[in-house]
Amino acid sequence: MCETMGVSQRRACQVLGQPRSTQRHVRKIPEGEELLVERIASLASQYGRYGYRRITAILRNEGWKVNHKRVERIWRQEGLKVPAK
Repeated sequence: MCETMGVSQRRACQVLGQPRSTQRHVRKIPEGEELLVERIASLASQYGRYGYRRITAILRNEGWKVNHKRVERIWRQEGLKVPAK
């Protein structure tokens, strides 16, 4: 990316104070992530007053092995919110 502009990756990372390894990192999307996102969205629409913590509990009861932080990240990515009373 940087090399097309004439700046080496090494130099660009040095200027930014960022390790070069971060430029090579490719995010691995866990299998079943799409199913989890769909399930979270459906539960959020079904139970409108439930937040991500209660949705996490429901998912765990259904057999999903999920972390509350992962559910919160997906919750925010999807733009889900609990409506105000």
